[in-house]
Amino acid sequence: MFNSPEATTAARRKYCLLTDDSPNIRKIVRRLLEPLNVEIDEAENGQVALEKCLQRMPDVILLDWNMPVMNGLEFIVALRGLPGGATPRVVFCTSECSVDHIRQAIGSGADDYLIKPFDAAMLRAKLDVLPA
Repeated sequence: MFNSPEATTAARRKYCLLTDDSPNIRKIVRRLLEPLNVEIDEAENGQVALEKCLQRMPDVILLDWNMPVMNGLEFIVALRGLPGGATPRVVFCTSECSVDHIRQAIGSGADDYLIKPFDAAMLRAKLDVLPA
């Protein structure tokens, strides 16, 4: 679904919630996502992201670890406890690169892990596994 912009014109566009406290990172990742013709929303911390999920559950959530108010790990635990919260594909996009961090993220309900900095090809590889 993410690999072909033409494929999304007839089908519903995937909805991605980009969650990171850095406006610069959100801007960069948004630019990487835009060619994929995905609907993009943003949240600056886990609490804002959780509120957005209560309004509309995303297909995919790109999630930073270190954020104020509610960090990524706290967010994913809360998300997975919501009705429909098991549905979104959650990809941690963070500079936390230790094996312990990766294990903790996956153990808490993340589907995948992407270490910053990453490029468009790396991001696309994580998103191409979504069903059409």
